Parts: sequence; C-alpha cells; structure tokens
Amino acid sequence: GCIVLCLVKLNRILEVDTANLTMTVEPGVLTQTIADSAMSAGLFYPPDPGSIKISTIGGNVANNSGGLRGLKYGVTRDYVMALDVALVDGRNLKTGTKCAKDVAGFSLRDLFIGSEGTLGVITKITLKLIPPPETKATMLGLFDRMTDAARTISAIIEARIIPCTLEFLDRTTVTCVEDYAHIGLPTDVEALTLMEVDGHPAQVAEAADEIEKIARAHCARDVRRAGSDDEARQLASARRTAFSALARRAPTVILEDVTVPRSQLAAMVAAVESIAEEHDVEVGTFGHMGDGNLHPTFLTDERDEQQMHRVEAALKQVFETAVELGGTITGEHGVGLAKKPFLPGALGDVPLDVMRSLKGVFDPDGILNPGKIFD
Repeated sequence: GCIVLCLVKLNRILEVDTANLTMTVEPGVLTQTIADSAMSAGLFYPPDPGSIKISTIGGNVANNSGGLRGLKYGVTRDYVMALDVALVDGRNLKTGTKCAKDVAGFSLRDLFIGSEGTLGVITKITLKLIPPPETKATMLGLFDRMTDAARTISAIIEARIIPCTLEFLDRTTVTCVEDYAHIGLPTDVEALTLMEVDGHPAQVAEAADEIEKIARAHCARDVRRAGSDDEARQLASARRTAFSALARRAPTVILEDVTVPRSQLAAMVAAVESIAEEHDVEVGTFGHMGDGNLHPTFLTDERDEQQMHRVEAALKQVFETAVELGGTITGEHGVGLAKKPFLPGALGDVPLDVMRSLKGVFDPDGILNPGKIFD
C-alpha cells in the first residue's frame, strides 16, 4: 500500500511584499495565479512553463521547471528565496530568507529544488519578484529548412542578443497547431521560430531589427512582427498550444525533454529527424531553442507492440545523442521513472552515489516518492 499526498488545497497566497519584492505562497497555488498576482502589484514573476495555467508552484519547485522565458530570466530555482519543508521525521525545516544575500551555512534550499519530492514535502515558498519590462516585440521567423532555424537561434545568441523568448516548432508541430488553434500559420514551412525581446523601448527596437537581419541572413523565408499586443499573444499561443495540438494526432503521445549546448542545436535537430526516419516513427519537435532545450514528441500507439519497440529504440538513441553532444537527458521535466534507466549514462557513478547518500540522510526508509530518479 501507499499514501498519496495531495497539496492542491494548500493554495493560499500568504503575502506579497512590495518592499522586499517577494511573494510567499503555499505549494498548491497555480503558477498563473502567481504571475497574475505579481502583475496586480506592478511586479513580474518570469518563470512560465508551458503548463502555467494548470501547474502548481510546488510542482514547479520540485521539478525546477523552466519555461518560454528561461533564456533571459532563468528557471524556477532562480526565483526561490526560502522554503519550509516537512521532513520525513516530522521536523519542519526552514531554509532561506527574504535577504538578497544569505550564505549562512549550506544552501539546503537548493537541495530540495528539483528533487522531485524525494527528500521532503515543501509546504511554503518565498519567491523573488522583479520589476516588469517596459515593452516587448514579438516576431515569427519562417524557414524552409530546420537546420537554418537552428543556426539562426545560435547566431542570435552569438551576436550577444538575449531575447526573453526564442522558441522553435518543426513542420509537424506547426501543422498540428494550425489545425488545432487556427492562428493563421503557414503550414508549408519546415520550421518556425517565435522570437521575443523585451526591455527599454529603444533597446527592444534595436534588438528586433538585428534579430530580423540575422534570421534573413540565415535563409528565413520571412520574418513577421506582431503589430499589437493581441497579435503578439496569438503568435505566442502557437508555442503554448504545441503539446495539446500534437496530442490530437495520435492515441499515445510521448513528450521528451533533451538539452544540448546551443552551438549543437543544428546537430541535435538533424539527429532527431534522422533517428525518427531510421526507426520509422513520427516525431514532432518543438522547444525552448534559446536555451538548447528541445521537446521531441513521439506520436504513436501503445497498443501497437512493434511500434512501441521502435519508439523505445529511438528514444534511447535521442538520449544518447544528446549526451554525446555535451547535453543532458532532461532540461526541465525531470527524471521520474521514465528517464531513470538513462541517468547513469548521463551522470556517471559518482554523482549518483552522492545523490543516494543524500537520499539516505533525508529519507532513510525510502518512503518519499519511492523509485523515482534512482533505485
């Protein structure tokens, strides 16, 4: 038997502290609610996972979730200032403060961020907020080759431009999104990039012009700029609806999450395409290309045993390729059960031994989320 611990009713915003630019919340608060509450106070909570409307902040912290704005603003870890954690022995651990600087002892807070519920139960979270950007510009790049889109992303970063959003959708994903959301996307492109810059108006205008030049220099068929906030939201929805759109394509959808150095993006995109062809499986690829994070999404049917064997072989090859290119098997979705077999190849023995030792300190009987990450 087991106990399933559900924290969704711990859903209060306890404090918005505009003097210290912090928000203290319980773990069941939706991420979108946090973003909206910050905005109501004239502040900004940047992490925006694709699941922002349905994911809770406790889940975000446990997974160290990223999001579309991760390239410029970072991930959940960068905004967690303090945690209250219920330990397995019944003690309540308070770690971190509202202070901008705090190096008193080990950063125990960081052990729990991304630990997937294996070390303790997070019961309260203090988040950092920042002033919002003054303005933004949203652009769509259309490409006839996926590798040109990937090289464009790398070139933008190499030019020392840091957009807040730099996203990628391949042809399969674009077609599914347009069929699902009717945004007006061209379905004859091989790849689409969503590019957004924010900040001071003059800097935004300059960066947008430079990004358009770079995209066209890398064979973009066209670069479209949103003329209004409504159009910008519509373009952004192309990326936010990607998984939902792909999920309508096949009975079984397996969303993956590999990350490579940005200089290896073109190689990874080409590898995913080649692996899918080699194993005769359908894959739609999208993701946060600005930080090297791709989501190859396998469209299959778990009732077809032969097809699932091919998918498993392709997945293994995708993970191995990411590691060979200097990357990792997960950028933001975590290890859980599905990626557990691939973790030794990604990390090696010593990191896993250290993690097991830490698990033994916090949870000697192995009762917290048992079997996740490692055995």
